[in-house]
Amino acid sequence: MSRTNLPSEGQHLVQVVLTNLSGIQDSFDAYQQAHFLQRPPEFFALELCGEVGELANLEKKRWRGTNIDDQHVADEAADVLIALMNFCNARGIQLAEAVAAKLHRITPTK
Repeated sequence: MSRTNLPSEGQHLVQVVLTNLSGIQDSFDAYQQAHFLQRPPEFFALELCGEVGELANLEKKRWRGTNIDDQHVADEAADVLIALMNFCNARGIQLAEAVAAKLHRITPTK
């Protein structure tokens, strides 16, 4: 999936995504199937919304001046990634391919 309109850093990023993300996604799928109940994609979409909301709420509190522990933010960010992986697996979305295609579409040409 190489396109000449991507700068070299973009081409490198696409290659890294295609090389690594599929294996990570497959590992999440195997772990989810081995340790948790099977859920429909709609469950994971709602879970993803909830986790993103929790992360956004922490950032809103920080923005307003509340002292929020960095580890709490990191935990919520991890929850977002896990929920996204579970959603993509439940929907049959190959996230590496989707991200690579999106990078090609959104990278501005000079």
